Amino acid sequence: MRIAKIERNTSETQIVVELNLDGIGKADIKVDNKFLTHMLTTLSKHSLIDINLKAYGDLEHHLVEDVGIAFGIALKNALGDKKGIIRFGSALIPMDESLAQVAIDLGGRGYCIHELKCEHNIVEDLPVSLIEHFFESFASNAGINLHLVILHGNDDHHKIEAIYKALAVSLRNAIKIDPRISDKVPSTKGII
Repeated sequence: MRIAKIERNTSETQIVVELNLDGIGKADIKVDNKFLTHMLTTLSKHSLIDINLKAYGDLEHHLVEDVGIAFGIALKNALGDKKGIIRFGSALIPMDESLAQVAIDLGGRGYCIHELKCEHNIVEDLPVSLIEHFFESFASNAGINLHLVILHGNDDHHKIEAIYKALAVSLRNAIKIDPRISDKVPSTKGII
């Protein structure tokens, strides 16, 4: 099974994250931020990745950043040598009036581009700058290319939820094992 467990304990945060890439989308998530908890639960549900995550911290910035770091490391570890994976994934996901597009490459190069286009500085109880920082920390530590764009929408909650759902579907597709190449790494280099 493609599983990983990461414990990240610093003077600022205490985080435990467990991932099962071959799961059913079962989530047990407890983060000291309600909206991030909701988004990670949504990510689990639509990616079919089982996520068990407990995170506590002193400041919201430290907490969100460290959750992104730990989640990224756990994904990277769970993917292992990446033999047989599809590697690329993308999704165009609507949520009511909002439309989000995400494209990812699990090719080992951490890079994040985001255009969230939120009208307000805070969505529910989470600053938009920290949502962006979560994605940056996640992409960098997972070693993935991550492009997230809100194409249109009016409600910031809907925009961000659509982005997380699009990320989930993109991950779901990219981590799939293609039986035709189950013993091969999807790269002309032979490694990722």
